[in-house]
Amino acid sequence: MKLPAVGLLRHLGISALVLVGLSEIPTSAQVRTGRDVQQDSYETPRWTNPAGFEKDVFTFVRIQYSSQGRRRHAYGRNRWATDFPDADLNLSYRLQQMTSLRVDPAGRVIELTDPELFRFPFIYISEPGDLQFSEEEVANLRRYLLNGGFLMVDDFWGDDEYQNFYEQIKRVFPEREPFDIPRSHALFHCVFSLPEDLNLQLPNVDRGTRSQFDGVTWERGEDTREAHIRGIVDDKQRLMVVICHNTDNGDGWEREGENEYYFKEFSEKKAYPLGINIVVYAMTH
Repeated sequence: MKLPAVGLLRHLGISALVLVGLSEIPTSAQVRTGRDVQQDSYETPRWTNPAGFEKDVFTFVRIQYSSQGRRRHAYGRNRWATDFPDADLNLSYRLQQMTSLRVDPAGRVIELTDPELFRFPFIYISEPGDLQFSEEEVANLRRYLLNGGFLMVDDFWGDDEYQNFYEQIKRVFPEREPFDIPRSHALFHCVFSLPEDLNLQLPNVDRGTRSQFDGVTWERGEDTREAHIRGIVDDKQRLMVVICHNTDNGDGWEREGENEYYFKEFSEKKAYPLGINIVVYAMTH
């Protein structure tokens, strides 16, 4: 029997969500306690969980994939690792800090073929504009999602990149079609209520900082002007995939401490509320 949201949280040993305003807490750049990993930007804070809860925590899991599609050599780097590790660590910290979820302070990077995949209820794929799944990855991802797993896809721009990802996810679910998630959906209200008129497009820190002068929040051509939050549901209408296209939540998490305007306009208003909503939805539905 499916438990209701609060019941499931209690079942997991988590009390009702306790929230504070983002503006009332320091940015991760101000909590400069360090970490034994290589950061791209600012150091991220460290925390520990009570002994005995090492496995009873939410773990942010990033998927490592091979970039072998139509844009394979576009950037000359591993696009799966964009904004890693700071984005993963900062969102994990905010979940730990702003809710009563216990959160793994390390996170994980795994491949879709890893048997460990099925231990984790949430996975994240960044910059899927040139990924190409193997047949084994297609089968594993389908089985994972239909058995209750949840996938968040983020940070890819334009029609060409969307078409590439669309072709790959249709290999996973040829019978299911992505759709624009209506703003009345619980995803946008389960923790933070995101207003209908809030533009959820989130650019990188450079474009976002300049937007205070020119109002431009899209990163590339005309086909990137409008952000889309799309979904794929299972037979019970549970969202199992959330696709964030023409937007870059990862930069909002990673770069939160680099510019005050960017933090207040994008990290605080959009990236963290949406990211936290997505995780809590994934854990309670």
